Amino acid sequence: MAQSFNGIDEVVHAVGTQLGETEWLEITQEQVNTFADATGDHQWIHVDVERARKGPYGGTIAHGYLTLSLIARFGDELFSINGVTAKLNYGVNKVRFPAPVPVGTRIRAGASIANAVETPAGVQVSLNWVIELENSTKPACVAETVVLLVP
Repeated sequence: MAQSFNGIDEVVHAVGTQLGETEWLEITQEQVNTFADATGDHQWIHVDVERARKGPYGGTIAHGYLTLSLIARFGDELFSINGVTAKLNYGVNKVRFPAPVPVGTRIRAGASIANAVETPAGVQVSLNWVIELENSTKPACVAETVVLLVP
């Protein structure tokens, strides 16, 4: 169940709060192919199922940026913020992809509120994300994202 914040002040006071974890999400070849079409990144390790079977991972893997982009979906699952005009992606301070995401595996995300800084445009909230792979000791993605909350 998503954590709900009523206004920017509640978010600011929640710095250091763990927001929990999402449900598991299976990564499908259809998702990977659609992402490849959207970005023009048709590298064989992502889209050529036959060739990838003989490759280093024994099958196709998700694009790192596909995994990163799922933070938008996972964020909606973890929290909501009422009383703001807009929540805008402001940027990413750091991203790493420690482990590949084989097609057919499941991932989930956990996040915490790392920081909140007031600016003339609103409040920039930094979130620390860990996207984990089911049955793996290494995460698929670790990222610090920044969201601008506009009053």
